Amino acid sequence: MDKTRLGTTDVMVSPVCLGCMGFGEPGHGQHEWTLDYAQTKPIIQRALEAGINFFDTAPVYSDGDSEAFIGRALKELGAKRKDVVLATKFYPKPVENEQTTLAYIESCLDASLARLQTDYVDLYILHMWDYNTPIEETLEALDSLVKAKKIRHIGISNAYAWQVAMANTIAKERGLTPFVSIQGHYNLIFREEEREMIPCANFFGMVITPYSSLAGGRLARKKTVDTKRKELDSYARFKYDKTEEEDRKIIDEVEKIAGELCVSMASVSLAWLMAKGGSDRGRDQTGTDRGDESGDVFTVE
Repeated sequence: MDKTRLGTTDVMVSPVCLGCMGFGEPGHGQHEWTLDYAQTKPIIQRALEAGINFFDTAPVYSDGDSEAFIGRALKELGAKRKDVVLATKFYPKPVENEQTTLAYIESCLDASLARLQTDYVDLYILHMWDYNTPIEETLEALDSLVKAKKIRHIGISNAYAWQVAMANTIAKERGLTPFVSIQGHYNLIFREEEREMIPCANFFGMVITPYSSLAGGRLARKKTVDTKRKELDSYARFKYDKTEEEDRKIIDEVEKIAGELCVSMASVSLAWLMAKGGSDRGRDQTGTDRGDESGDVFTVE
């Protein structure tokens, strides 16, 4: 699988990122439909064999099981650290937490590093906007951890375009490490990112790394097919049940095209996302050269 540059960074990744939210002991944490280690390891092995080198996880995925499974599998499979790109996340600091912002983020990072069995992560992502901590404090803390070589680059998820723009403007003005990636909800049946977030990414030369590329499986299976996730994933139902009737028209079209081409529905949905792209190539509007190999990455989970 050919590699693409992660935004303006020197990190080369597969255009498909393996999302690891589904890895973890069932019932441990927020999801009951996850895969235990015996089921997880072959998936990671197959991903590596297919040329996928980018893995996205978070400590909240099965209360750390996902990170631990990835670290263990990569070690047992003999993967070289330099050949894989690891992304994980951290939640905003709880109001009641009395640690400094730096101490809090570093404690979260250290716990993730231990589970992943590594001494650095390639991309550390603020899981959602922190409304209780000044963004300046968060950026300063992350910048310190980048300088300490525990983080290579930083990203952000689940934020508004104005927040991302404000953060990166502050980072530029203060000489701090900017966010290089935006991970938002984007797929064939949810395209809100096209309104403001993708233009924002274009302006700042950021890479788009969409999550839920298959809409919790809705864009990958026929309506009549039942799965454990379909039955138990209340989070996905919250996101999609209210628009099920409108979404069905698009999903039916995906099924029709897949039948005509004799491919899976997932292939059609992912091909659309890959062809659609997000960020412009080449030079962004701030004047930063993104490089000829710069492209978007989407997360499959």
